[in-house]
Amino acid sequence: MKWQTGAYERHADFHFILPYQFLLLCKLADVTPDQILTDFMDNLAGGGWKREGRDRAKEKLVEYFIEHGYGQEIYSTDDIRTMFKEMDAVGLLWPENAEMELIDLYSAWRNKHHTYWFKKWFRKPRRKLS
Repeated sequence: MKWQTGAYERHADFHFILPYQFLLLCKLADVTPDQILTDFMDNLAGGGWKREGRDRAKEKLVEYFIEHGYGQEIYSTDDIRTMFKEMDAVGLLWPENAEMELIDLYSAWRNKHHTYWFKKWFRKPRRKLS
């Protein structure tokens, strides 16, 4: 999409200082910071891989998002919950154990659907343009 530049670039390299306590927790749990951040993003986005057993974590992440007030100046909390349900529904359709041809077809459809989904929500009447 045209807006995917600058701060919204899809392929981004972030350079920031990890909070020391976070790094200590990662080391104690023997989980890399990269793995935790990747899991966080994938679960929040309703991704299609590693879905099994993550429903409670995803629910808590939606609550985290809402509790921080993200997007609430633009959308109602019901709208935000619906957005997450719709994203998760697309992830549920992942063709697990499928041949590469079907995975490629799914990926192409998913990319088109994401564009439709984004435009639907971006153009919603309550949406404030910045």
